[in-house]
Amino acid sequence: MRERIIILGLFLLMAWPAEIWAGSFGKDDPSGVPGQWYVGEDPADIDENKAPIVFIHGLNSSSATWWKENDMYETAYTNGYQTAFIDLYPDKNMWNNGELLAEKLGEIYEHFGKKVVLAAHSKGGVDAQTALIYFGADEYVERVVTLSSPHHGSELADLAHSEGASWLADIIGNKNEATQSLQTGYMAYFRDITDREPGIENTSMYTFGGTGWGPAWGSLFWGGLYLSQYGSNDGAVTVSSSRLPYAEEIRVDDWTHYTIKEGNATFNLFQPYLQTSSLQSNVQMESLSPHSAATFHRGGKFKRQKTETFHIEENVESVTIQWTSSSPTSDLTLFSPKGKQFDQFRTSRDQSSYFHGAYNHTMTIENPGHGLWRIQAHSADKEAYLLNVHFQSDINENLNLKVHGKNNPQVRLLTGKDTVSNVRTTLTLGHESFKSPDRVKTSTIDMAADGTIFLRGMEKGVYNITAQVRGETQMGNKFNRSIVQTLYIDDKGNVYWR
Repeated sequence: MRERIIILGLFLLMAWPAEIWAGSFGKDDPSGVPGQWYVGEDPADIDENKAPIVFIHGLNSSSATWWKENDMYETAYTNGYQTAFIDLYPDKNMWNNGELLAEKLGEIYEHFGKKVVLAAHSKGGVDAQTALIYFGADEYVERVVTLSSPHHGSELADLAHSEGASWLADIIGNKNEATQSLQTGYMAYFRDITDREPGIENTSMYTFGGTGWGPAWGSLFWGGLYLSQYGSNDGAVTVSSSRLPYAEEIRVDDWTHYTIKEGNATFNLFQPYLQTSSLQSNVQMESLSPHSAATFHRGGKFKRQKTETFHIEENVESVTIQWTSSSPTSDLTLFSPKGKQFDQFRTSRDQSSYFHGAYNHTMTIENPGHGLWRIQAHSADKEAYLLNVHFQSDINENLNLKVHGKNNPQVRLLTGKDTVSNVRTTLTLGHESFKSPDRVKTSTIDMAADGTIFLRGMEKGVYNITAQVRGETQMGNKFNRSIVQTLYIDDKGNVYWR
């Protein structure tokens, strides 16, 4: 690890960059103030043909992520690269961060005297592209490498703003402008307006995606399990969301959302792309697979005791029960339909960015019996929670929520008529305005018998739709599922969704 860094940025009322020594990485870390940027030590022999690398952090993070328990900075230095690191707002949307980043990239360009390469993790990739396309930063940037960036949003952001989970996300501080903007409905709008911009291909872009969740029951396990109904993922972002049609995909591998940004994992893979724009990727692009309805969730707040129930249908291979809470001391007991008790939950701290800091209490049961199950929680104090039940079941593929219509949308539940019957669906619509992100208007609607609801005359903003589905299998056993879908309606009434 190098011994010193140089801090450059604006401090208080000073109008020009200042240079001061900030101590060693990992010991005397920079403050993380948005807009400050830091320069790594110059290699012994600077190769003028190598563009400096500017590292950009992601959601709920800071510049320290590139050297604290990470060898990315050291790896870049050892390979002869000049480096810089910047702190953006950890909880703001891409517009705020894109504008700030563009301004600071101009300063960094002046410092090095040449164009730079951007290496961006997670939401940092979205912020970087915003800076290039909308705030003129492309004149300072040679190319961009994104490491598991949610270019199409994340379904975990959808969940964090959904009916059942918003209480928890709000209390633990992860319901903010950043997660609001990463909902898949809003990102569909962002992709539509951004990918049509004339300068979209002016700067070469390269992407990475991950498929690992880390150790079983670890901090990314639950996020990976939830996202598995949407495809391969790294515990926070799906592989399909990490891709762009005009970007070259360097590799998809068994990285988690956090190991993908480590120097020993990916630097040697993207290093050739820092110097040559003519390299071609050999990765085969997979088509987006249809979503499946594999989960049921409920959530809210309680004091001292809370009981939730859910139905399990026949022939379920396994069920994973996840109780995510704001407290590490939740006392949980699961009861089967025959009264058998289960209390061996495994507890881990969540690191998915969207529920970062919450506590996951997890249990998997193989071949559970069908019927009504019950989970009871006890807490010494007030607690916010999210119950999420993941089913390995054949009926998952026979339930899907679809949106149709660009101007007068309709939401429709698609079912496999030969596998389920007596289906009833209740929709909860949450409307969020970017002007007042903390104010959410909600309404609850029972879907028509044909499984369709029309949405007319809706205001501009993000709409988070939580569908609670209940019905029966052909054998007459009851089931429960939850499906989350987000939409964005622009000021012209156009509707966007993924």
